[in-house]
Amino acid sequence: MPEEEVGKVTRYFAKIGVAGIMIEKGSVQVGDTLHIKGHTTDLTAEIKSLQVMGKDVEQAGPGEEIGVKLGDRARPNDMVYKVTPEGP
Repeated sequence: MPEEEVGKVTRYFAKIGVAGIMIEKGSVQVGDTLHIKGHTTDLTAEIKSLQVMGKDVEQAGPGEEIGVKLGDRARPNDMVYKVTPEGP
């Protein structure tokens, strides 16, 4: 599936399984699928909830740092891509 780069991981909170992601371009919203890729990271996760500054939001855009719960570990500077649906 096609992907578009949206940002990178800034930090990972292992105890709660949440990644801090800085959105650099485009936008993400609840229901989107993210692909996180780095030297030792390669995972896909659906956004079930999204937080900005500790508050639940439906979507976020460039310049916002979001918190997303992941099923596996991410590392700082891992690249974050939004999986986009294929065209007709």
